[in-house]
Amino acid sequence: MTSSRVYQTAGIIIKRHKFGEADRLLTLFTSDCGKVRAIAKGAMRPGSKLGGHVELLTHSQMMLARGRNLDIITQAQAIDNFLPIRDSLELMSCGFYLSELVDTFTEENVADRELFDLFLNTLLELAEAKDGERILRYFELRLLSHLGYRPQLQKCANCGKLLLPEVNYFSPAQGGALCRNCGYPDMGARTISINALKVLRFWLRCDFATASRVKLSTELTGEIKGLMRENIRYILEKQLKSIEWMDTLANGNLTLEAPPS
Repeated sequence: MTSSRVYQTAGIIIKRHKFGEADRLLTLFTSDCGKVRAIAKGAMRPGSKLGGHVELLTHSQMMLARGRNLDIITQAQAIDNFLPIRDSLELMSCGFYLSELVDTFTEENVADRELFDLFLNTLLELAEAKDGERILRYFELRLLSHLGYRPQLQKCANCGKLLLPEVNYFSPAQGGALCRNCGYPDMGARTISINALKVLRFWLRCDFATASRVKLSTELTGEIKGLMRENIRYILEKQLKSIEWMDTLANGNLTLEAPPS
């Protein structure tokens, strides 16, 4: 970020609130400035030049002016609106979840180009997907790994012994997988199958294209989802709001309104 009062950046809108009668208070996750909160003046007025370029889950090139407390978006041009995501309630719920993860795990004004690229590439993958579950799990794992929460998957997180190819345990409190001897007495641990452990290990060292070729049964998908959710909930010490909306949609209630923005 430069010292100039006016600056340009490319960012993805991850949160928005009504601000006054016609303005929007936005949270942007940018390529070179990290997370930034800014005002889009007049964005809610009909015919606003900013309007469609500062919608949630829009990747835009923006011009901003530094303010005393909040920066002001003076110009914006959408790079990608991820229209296929907007056309699907399921994919939209996935997009909101990704945004909430990024917002919750990051501090303001801390540049992280690697995380920005991961987030952007995940949205691009999501826009081409029919089912977002695999993409979410891959993003969760890579996000945790990048931010220093990489789970121990090769050896027991408690005793350090290499894990045998059998049903083991997973403990968020201890930071990863446990052998049977250490996991069985741990009331906070749950079992992790051989296949789930293999998939998580593989995803930590491969790209999206390779990860997408891994075949997952419904049972295995559910197991990995449960493991990752518990791990994230333990790290954050709370459940993310977007999860309830995702689960409601997954259960067939398509009339539920989107979570408040």
